[in-house]
Amino acid sequence: MHQKIKVGIVGGTGYTGVELLRLLALHPEVVLHAITSRQEADIPVAQIFPNLRRQVDLIFSSPDSTALTECDIVFFATPHGVAMSQARTLLEAGVKIIDLAADFRLQDTAVFEQWYKIPHTCPDILQESTYGLVEINREKISHSRVIGNPGCYPTTVILGLAPVLEKGLIELNSIIADCKSGVSGAGRKAEVGTLFSETSDNIKAYGVAGHRHHPEIVAQLSQLANSPVSLLFVPHLVPMIRGMLSTLYVKIKPEAVDIDFQRLYEERYANEPFIDVMPAGSLPETRSVRASNQLRIAVHRPQGGDTLVIVVVQDNLVKGAAGQAIQNMNVMFGLPESTGLQQIAVLP
Repeated sequence: MHQKIKVGIVGGTGYTGVELLRLLALHPEVVLHAITSRQEADIPVAQIFPNLRRQVDLIFSSPDSTALTECDIVFFATPHGVAMSQARTLLEAGVKIIDLAADFRLQDTAVFEQWYKIPHTCPDILQESTYGLVEINREKISHSRVIGNPGCYPTTVILGLAPVLEKGLIELNSIIADCKSGVSGAGRKAEVGTLFSETSDNIKAYGVAGHRHHPEIVAQLSQLANSPVSLLFVPHLVPMIRGMLSTLYVKIKPEAVDIDFQRLYEERYANEPFIDVMPAGSLPETRSVRASNQLRIAVHRPQGGDTLVIVVVQDNLVKGAAGQAIQNMNVMFGLPESTGLQQIAVLP
């Protein structure tokens, strides 16, 4: 009998943590070994998350007393700064790491420190880490020990633009990303701005002067384009729990006006299990991906002009976080990529 992957989760009491548990509990190649939480230590997981009753029998343990070094892989569903404080110990014990926060997303430590206001304590580990967007870095991920799981907004923007950037078909100085996220993207914490009576029946832009996902997106887009990219990125909070919709506006280069962009996208993503390029003329909705690891893309060219409009939807907690992390784990351990991730979106 072959060995199952022994999984540890650090910080399992947030929305990303419970989503990881929901998906990993049914993953055929995984055994959940430990889940830590300083605040909830000694409380059964199913007591905090009743949806996991009779599925997950783990008890939250204190981070100090948990032998995470016994795991094959540890997911960090924690605030920024936690993963890098434990990374060295885990790697020395042969444990692989997937961080769902930002510790291993930005290769430039100065940019990281500017946006996250904490020093980067392991630049050497950062250097060997891989940005965990499987559809772009699959080969590299398969050989990696440390993965920086992408942010939710960056996932939609990068995958939405990859086909045209890889082929150099758009102007790099006028990219606009207008993005909207459900409230779960803000995390599971008590905050006035995310109260029901503040977010319901309300929509607002935020982070217009600067958002910490901006440098992450720009770094990845510039790498795909092999050239510096200028991006205007405006996130919005919309009154729903989960879901994300990003509308991307780009200017087609004069020499690329005759390209069939619909076909280009269909061909680029033809073999990707989690990217669905919609038929020409259609528009994806967030509810079509709810609770699934699917990301749907529609490509439009209004009035046949030189502007390309790309609409991308995903579930911010699945493809935008926990599902993507498991997709990375599957690649790291040589499993079929969609193992444990075949959930169909929930309707209505």
